[in-house]
Amino acid sequence: MIEVLNNLLSLTTENEVVEFKEAKNQFDKNKLGQYFSALSNEANLKGKPNAWMVLGVRNDKSVVGTSINDHQINEYKAEMANHTSPKLSFIDVHSVKYKGLDVLLFEIPAAPQGTAVSWKGHRYGRDGESLGGLNDYELKQIQSQIEKADWSVQIIEHATLDDLSTEAITMARKQFTEKNPKLKEEIHTWDNATFLNKAKVCINGKITNTAILLLGKPESEHFISPATAKISWILKDRDNIEKDYEHFTCPLLLEVENVKAKIRNLKYRYIKDGTLFPDEVDQYDPYIVREALNNCIAHQDYTLGGKINVVEHEDGRLTFANSGTFIPESIEKVIETDAPETNYRNPFLANAMVNLNMIDTIGSGIKKMFVIQKNKYFPLPDYDTSNHKVQVNIIGKVLDINYARKIAQMPDLSLEEIMLLDKLAKQKVLTDSEISSLKSKKLIEGRKPNFHISSSVATATGQKADYIKQRGFKDTHYKQMILDFITEYGSASKNDIDKLLLDILPKILDEKQKANKVRNIVYAMSRKDKTIENEGTIRYPKWIKSLSN
Repeated sequence: MIEVLNNLLSLTTENEVVEFKEAKNQFDKNKLGQYFSALSNEANLKGKPNAWMVLGVRNDKSVVGTSINDHQINEYKAEMANHTSPKLSFIDVHSVKYKGLDVLLFEIPAAPQGTAVSWKGHRYGRDGESLGGLNDYELKQIQSQIEKADWSVQIIEHATLDDLSTEAITMARKQFTEKNPKLKEEIHTWDNATFLNKAKVCINGKITNTAILLLGKPESEHFISPATAKISWILKDRDNIEKDYEHFTCPLLLEVENVKAKIRNLKYRYIKDGTLFPDEVDQYDPYIVREALNNCIAHQDYTLGGKINVVEHEDGRLTFANSGTFIPESIEKVIETDAPETNYRNPFLANAMVNLNMIDTIGSGIKKMFVIQKNKYFPLPDYDTSNHKVQVNIIGKVLDINYARKIAQMPDLSLEEIMLLDKLAKQKVLTDSEISSLKSKKLIEGRKPNFHISSSVATATGQKADYIKQRGFKDTHYKQMILDFITEYGSASKNDIDKLLLDILPKILDEKQKANKVRNIVYAMSRKDKTIENEGTIRYPKWIKSLSN
């Protein structure tokens, strides 16, 4: 790493993939995120595997050292993973002792092929040493990489129609006819080669990776190696122990139904609550299962050689996972836009799946999944797009009856608002813009990061007691309790005050935050209000009413 640092210091000036910062004690996380996005995108455009952010070095290349510690570095890593899309973090952070001074080299990964990296919803780039927004030309350059590297359109020279399943082709004809009813009579006159060309599964009679994937015989999977055409269904018990499994391979057009058949779609019975909920529903809506599974097939990064996993948990949860980064900017952006995505990882495959009536490209599939869960009062689909994979969890039951009531009794809430409240219910971090949106609509109260539902939501949903527990009382109430205790018993130790207040502080605070709040209240009473004073020691205080009052 000394050699790497020497090479970076030998540069005439900073460039698009190298940035030096003095950062003697710390570096602003938001600024670091902007540089992460810019350097990652520029590394992609320059064909570099990584970029460098060097802390402890001034712009003029003079080394001044930095005292940033491991705790701060871990915070930087977490911040990058939480606010970049697709979710990325540093490849590594290298600590180098250079002429007796500590220097940190943050190794930033290049943006994935076809996907520009954004920070808090904004894509950044560089023009020489300057930091700014990624310009349209550069964005198009990155997005066009997908089209240039479409694995699914590649032709397999030695494969023939004999390597495809007759049963799968028959089903493909049926699906294509349903999609194109006006061509029904004409389709019957096409031979298989003509049909597959028309359906855009093959190209001029040549077998593509898509053709093997969707229609190939099981023994034809070797044609797409090192890629695989595997879907694994795994059943796990409540202790996350594997109970059963089965693997499925091409033709995926047929095997999708077999995978769906393995999933036990039990009936879910609500606890009756007046007329609020229907009595009985399917745990997993068939549309959601179909959409999630076909999305995995359409968007899997087959160049990584991974397989699609469908994990069924006996506690009422389904997990679908495929390899590859999430190409749209974020799930929230997909829901908000509600329109077809402009870029696909496997455009030829996605188009073939549309033609065979497996998926649509009007852009409403994911949003419909959210709406279905919302209408059943179930938790919304939970997407995890970290670690170069896309994983979605579908919960087939009401997890929090109180949250379900909130949604049911406030029908005017938009899907976007419900998504944010769902995030809050799952104790996920809200962005500043999300916080601002919920606060402007008076749906939440509190201070970052300890938010809770607002009094208006609590009143509408019968959660008034819970609201008070979440919000807590005003500090004057706690101060008066301490004064009343001292009046009654003459004095109060730290232990007395802790026992008095800790259990009634807002539920949203953790133990450390509660202890800090008690300490701040006592400090305010003794230093600012001057209503109490300490006649004990700092370590063992004995608080009495202030003699000056």
